[in-house]
Amino acid sequence: MKRICMGLATAIAVATAVSSVPAAFAATPKDQLVIGTSLAQVLSVDPQQGTEEKTQQILANAYDRLVYNDDQDQNTIKPQLAESWEVGDKAITFHLRDAKFASGNPVTAGDVVFSLVRLMKLSQAASGYFKSAGYTADNIESKVRAVDERTFQIDLTDDVVPEDLLYRLAMGVSCIVDSAEVKKHVNADDYGNEWLRTHTAGSGPYKLRSWTPNGMVILEANEEYWGEKPAMRRIIMRHAPESQTARLMLEHGDIDIADAMTAPDIMSFVGKDGFTIEKTKIGGFYALAMNAGEEPLSNPLVRQAIAYGIDYDGIAKTILGPYGRPRNVPVPEDWKGAIANPDWSFQPEKAKELLAKAGYPDGFSLTIKTIAQPPRVDMATAIQATLDQIGIKVSINQGSGAEIVADHRARKFDLLLPQASAVMPNALGAMNDFVTNPDNSKEANNAGSMVWRSAWDIPEINALRDETSRERDDGKRVALIKEIQEKFIAESPAVLPMFERFSPVVMTGRIDGYKGNIWSLTRFEQITKKD
Repeated sequence: MKRICMGLATAIAVATAVSSVPAAFAATPKDQLVIGTSLAQVLSVDPQQGTEEKTQQILANAYDRLVYNDDQDQNTIKPQLAESWEVGDKAITFHLRDAKFASGNPVTAGDVVFSLVRLMKLSQAASGYFKSAGYTADNIESKVRAVDERTFQIDLTDDVVPEDLLYRLAMGVSCIVDSAEVKKHVNADDYGNEWLRTHTAGSGPYKLRSWTPNGMVILEANEEYWGEKPAMRRIIMRHAPESQTARLMLEHGDIDIADAMTAPDIMSFVGKDGFTIEKTKIGGFYALAMNAGEEPLSNPLVRQAIAYGIDYDGIAKTILGPYGRPRNVPVPEDWKGAIANPDWSFQPEKAKELLAKAGYPDGFSLTIKTIAQPPRVDMATAIQATLDQIGIKVSINQGSGAEIVADHRARKFDLLLPQASAVMPNALGAMNDFVTNPDNSKEANNAGSMVWRSAWDIPEINALRDETSRERDDGKRVALIKEIQEKFIAESPAVLPMFERFSPVVMTGRIDGYKGNIWSLTRFEQITKKD
């Protein structure tokens, strides 16, 4: 596979962009953290709406959840707004700490109720994680309650075990919003969504000062924060979609952290004095979504042929590097209950045989859609090249996060490159995005389900997922997890996991205390900066 070298004109543009950086960024202040990243997917900072990776990083710092998942400590659930909790047979009861929102309003159990009801009533993609656990817009108000100002209770459903509910409550979609502040901005029963798309109303260590789409996000320290005052009084996230630009900015000291560079640019910092590389295990996957609602992708043999028509090892070595490793089963290979990988290596002759058997000996043409950022653009180019070898002509359609995500949710694609995340840091959580589709009809409009977006009808697999989610016996649960994976492979999935994801970042040696997070909920309150 050939890599495309940067042309002279592009190189000059990069140099000009770096040299024209405002003087204020020439040497980052000790009390400001400057991050070079891609903001292309940040479409909304409403915590009950935005689920994209960089959105989660913003939400993690502007909001608190009841609890958080410490993936630095074996994925242990730890207190955040809840100081303690008790798990009963029918419900979990949380006792809240004394805390205030950035507005100065006290955090109450009523705010927790409001936030979870709001999540389900908005019924955005973010609510899918709770829908799969048995909570709905119709039943949520009967499942959550404020026992008193500082005591919150949520009923367990028959669809989820307590541990898995706690993990869901640790997710970004479970951020607690300031109900009094949000209610001031309700417009036509939108639950304050129009306002919260561009504002924050949380109790986290920071609050949103400004956000320019595809430009810059500025977070400022929240003076009302209940925890230890963060050393960084300001967090600046700068849109730096060009990897070489971000690399030069990092080398010149214009930014402290770069987290959206290509693998070669990241690897250029290996062993370089004054820089460190951190790689966080995500538990999710880079996937290939195929629209099974349309021919020829409705044919399982065609989907299987495509699975044999991708050079996973080549893409991993030349493109992904620290970003991922080949894996076609939607459970990380080192997690409990994971099965062995199928033999879906690049086998063009076998792929051609499958296409002929499916009735397409001469192949056909498709379009692959992808967000225009690394490493997915290079992945699309590589997939285009290898599928061409089996007779499938692929054109590439790049777009912004808003465009591609909208098309994905509307089933307007042939092939598409999404990222899947682990709902929970266990096998069932890793599989969730690949095996959840309770109703495949268009009328269901379950855009929160990646499987629904691919129009892949999997009633048997979904039923097994439901059964596993309810099973409290560990041995039986592991057996069911393995059965789901085996059936998933046998069905020639329309949402094909290709690579287990990792999240690499490069930072200057000045940064201390950075801890990545499995769900991109990286908090910056513990970060300090050396002189």
